[in-house]
Amino acid sequence: MTSLDKPTSDTDQPHRTDQQDADAKAVTEAALFEAFGGVRGMVETVLPGLLFVTIFTINKDLTASAVAALAVSLLLVVVRLLRKDTVKHAFSGVFGVAFGVLFAKMTGNAKDFYLPGMIYTLGLALAYLVTTLAGVPLIGLILGPVFKENLSWRTRNPGRKKAYAKASYAWGLILLAKCAILFPLYWWADTTQLGWVLVALKIPPFLLAVYLTWVFLAKAPPPIDVFAEMEAEEKARKAAADARAVEARNSEF
Repeated sequence: MTSLDKPTSDTDQPHRTDQQDADAKAVTEAALFEAFGGVRGMVETVLPGLLFVTIFTINKDLTASAVAALAVSLLLVVVRLLRKDTVKHAFSGVFGVAFGVLFAKMTGNAKDFYLPGMIYTLGLALAYLVTTLAGVPLIGLILGPVFKENLSWRTRNPGRKKAYAKASYAWGLILLAKCAILFPLYWWADTTQLGWVLVALKIPPFLLAVYLTWVFLAKAPPPIDVFAEMEAEEKARKAAADARAVEARNSEF
């Protein structure tokens, strides 16, 4: 068993000082900001849907509303490309809007613009819950590479795995609660009512889930930097090989 495989327990973790707790909270906050896009990512998530429902509320024109939403989502991607920023959040917005436009144009029902996003939200909620029950919480799979710990938390850091499980349950239940509001409205409400409720529910549930994730992870043991460990082991192997080579050369004399 190598150091990369050696498990640890909660009791193996040293008691952290107040400064270490503050550092852990700052690192966790930075990682969550990177993973979920921060304020800009939230704006890119909300703006296309907000523009769609605003235009449709004014003129009830499905085509104009759809074109405007798709255009602004594409514009957000172009802006990120020009600034050489990561485009994953903007691109996900483009795909979401494109599917919404496709559904709405195919059915002729403006409400169907929101249906792909609602189905995605439901699927994501189930994914959070099912993966956690299976012992591989989805939030850990998402954040593991961001913290440079990959999957080390599964076998080597039980306290961190527990935090990821709590966070994944929180995400799953919050998204399920959101779906419990939206799907009845899809059947009972008109397009503008559904649209405004959906826009209103974009940010608050997301912020609650991110906040709970931050709380759980900030109190968890620190991540194990597997990249640093692998680099250290590679250096150790290289140093041992160099030492053997020197010893071999010396033995020739």
